[in-house]
Amino acid sequence: MHPAPIQPYTLLFDEDDAPGPGLPADLQASYGGDWRLPPCPPERPYSFTNFVVSHDGRISFDEPHRAGGGDISRYAPHDLWLMALLRARADAILTGGATLRIAQRHLWTPWATFPAETTRLAHLRAAEGRAPLPLLVILSTKGDLPAAAPALHVPAQPLLIATTQSGEARARAALAAHPHVTYHSSPGATVNLVALLAVLREAYGVRSLLSEGGGRIYGALLRAKLIDEVFTTLSPIVVGNRPPPAAPRPALVEGVAFSPDDPPRLRLLSLRRYGDYLFQRARFFWEKRQG
Repeated sequence: MHPAPIQPYTLLFDEDDAPGPGLPADLQASYGGDWRLPPCPPERPYSFTNFVVSHDGRISFDEPHRAGGGDISRYAPHDLWLMALLRARADAILTGGATLRIAQRHLWTPWATFPAETTRLAHLRAAEGRAPLPLLVILSTKGDLPAAAPALHVPAQPLLIATTQSGEARARAALAAHPHVTYHSSPGATVNLVALLAVLREAYGVRSLLSEGGGRIYGALLRAKLIDEVFTTLSPIVVGNRPPPAAPRPALVEGVAFSPDDPPRLRLLSLRRYGDYLFQRARFFWEKRQG
């Protein structure tokens, strides 16, 4: 058993009774309990997302060179460790072109956020029958990707560009030399997320999908009822908002508004704490998944 690189989380409660494989004992000791990953539905991967949110519900300062989640979490080790664990259980990771431009030096590998866990997370992926690296799926309607971003050139990491028919030509020109890239194009001006997730399940064998897109991608997935779980780190900082006419700082969900008669509903599954941070896991109730 490898020594834990962080102090264990304090488990406040866990009420998850879903089936599915759990974590090995050494990772449970670090995480303060288990995380069972339910089987995927037949038509798409089991999908989960991960956010760090300020006390006032913001996910970004939206300032030059200070727009990433690290400024919200203050780079708390337990938030970075959880991000690594979630990536380790994902067959594919979904992010957006805007996120790629904001975090151009970032790598979407399981151990990029917590290198001390490389060995344990690699063992976890192998034990669960996953490829050494997750498929990186980049959602970009225009296909205008920063071709020099290191995330697009990780050796042996497969890359799928989800775009529109007009965006595919632009993306192909930017990534002509990439040895591992494939494309999924949707007609019209937006990417059909239902079709994309079906392709991930059927053509790529993706059973578990982690979304690391921003508030607009999260909102689009919610609108299509394509998210099963959400992991939320509650950071003990206040971000605030700009007064009009300046653009507001991004919140957790953007680009969609739900009716007060039937908003999406979550069941809180578990809550952990370390210091002044809370780590919440919750599962959505979707009508088609009930019963």
